[in-house]
Amino acid sequence: MSKKVIVIGGGLGGLSGAIRLAVMGFRVTLFEKNAELGGKMGEFLENGYRFDTGPSLLTMPSIAEDLFAFAGTTMDAHLQLEVPEPLTRYHYPDGTILNAGPDDNRMMEELRRLAPDDVGGYKDFLEYSKKIYQITSDLFLNRPVHELTGLLTFHTIKSLFKLPAIDPFRTMHSSTSRFFDDPRLIQLFDRYATYTGSNPFQAPATLNIIPWVEFGIGGFYIRDGMYRLVESLRELALGLGVEIHTESPVEEIFHSQNRVNGVRVNGSDVPADYVLCNADVVTAANRLIRGYPRWTKRLNNLEPSLSGMVFFWGVRNSHPELAHHNIFFSEDYREEFRQIFREKRTPANPTVYAAITSKTDPEHAPDGGENWFVLLNMPYLASGQHWPQEVSAMRLAVLRKLRKHGIDLTGRIESETVTTPPEFAKRYAANRGSIYGLSSNGVMSAFNRQPNRSRVIDGLYFAGGSAHPGGGIPLVLLSGKHAANLIADHAGVDMTVGPKSVIAQSNAVMKKKMENVTEE
Repeated sequence: MSKKVIVIGGGLGGLSGAIRLAVMGFRVTLFEKNAELGGKMGEFLENGYRFDTGPSLLTMPSIAEDLFAFAGTTMDAHLQLEVPEPLTRYHYPDGTILNAGPDDNRMMEELRRLAPDDVGGYKDFLEYSKKIYQITSDLFLNRPVHELTGLLTFHTIKSLFKLPAIDPFRTMHSSTSRFFDDPRLIQLFDRYATYTGSNPFQAPATLNIIPWVEFGIGGFYIRDGMYRLVESLRELALGLGVEIHTESPVEEIFHSQNRVNGVRVNGSDVPADYVLCNADVVTAANRLIRGYPRWTKRLNNLEPSLSGMVFFWGVRNSHPELAHHNIFFSEDYREEFRQIFREKRTPANPTVYAAITSKTDPEHAPDGGENWFVLLNMPYLASGQHWPQEVSAMRLAVLRKLRKHGIDLTGRIESETVTTPPEFAKRYAANRGSIYGLSSNGVMSAFNRQPNRSRVIDGLYFAGGSAHPGGGIPLVLLSGKHAANLIADHAGVDMTVGPKSVIAQSNAVMKKKMENVTEE
């Protein structure tokens, strides 16, 4: 009889793991506490406006392609990817605008216009970012880094000798400042720390891998909305026989003699040979797992990532001066992050991110209107915060900043929904309202993330933004892959037996993608 796996949570990590386990012959049951799958990656409609609730950009698409290939299909058969032009429009406090994206010729034109003395620095910076990617992608991303046997190969040992080149001992800001003189470009590339929910003035420069991922490989929008990825993975999972239960919160993970036995769901005990937990690991340790106080205490002492405040605005107007993705920078980036991480309060002058998918999908808003997803970086939950008042203050701050850039939304917002850090904590069981799990504000942050295989309970595995290798669509999909492969290894499943053609196709996709990146 095939082994049974229970997956806790239907986010991208849980779906990724469930699909792979089902392909490998496991009996998989997934329990999701909310009414819909996807975790933070959701969608909703309001007054004729459609909104994605979470990630607005897909990077490293080969990782998603690998998952579809493993399931015996192709991503192109399910999703249509597009690259908005420009990818992102940056609005600076001095009124200047930079249109940025992976099109090298257009990016060079923009840099010559804005900061001609930094064109050479940009080329050097992108090569530096690419080098970090080439060293770390196989060593840290494409394998469960906490598993010693996976690291003891000729290729990975060779990569270990290159670790100084990944720049782990400088901060992102200090390293970026070596390449650029113009503070506007430094601020642009400092911004990528927020992709991991971190502070560029504290996070290691290794995270400068991210610009290459976006500018060298590319950033993509999924036609008809990012939630189409969740729907496609749900369809794959069901087709492979995964049993999915929504509105079914797991109340406890059972174990005896340090071995997992199953879970309790809605008051009923469900046995299992393995449990793959896609819930936030800190939340799971505090709420679902009993008997390991030292482990729980250690997790509680790790710094959570940024949280966020999101305004979903249905705007009764069109703004041709805006792009699909827009950033309105604060005047003092360092002070913004100091207030968020040190003082744990809302920033006085927030950076504003506005994604408007109706620029690419006009049907996402009524004629003449736009759907605005407005995200502000926020502190994780701490004492002394008063969120109802902060919503009003931040709304005014955003509207004031937009007016400075010639955009007046007075009387034009005809629908509004707001998500705050307490809602992130409640709706998604996110540790202290964090969006990206744990922050990367430290040299050892990559190793502080929860391993994909539990070190305290045999048969318990983890996927999601709080587990290795981290947050964001591609990394969360990888976390599900790592967890599924570790379960298969423990169960003695030979991955070269069974779906041979599927695995061969999957491996071929990834190999080709990596060869293309290396040869560029």
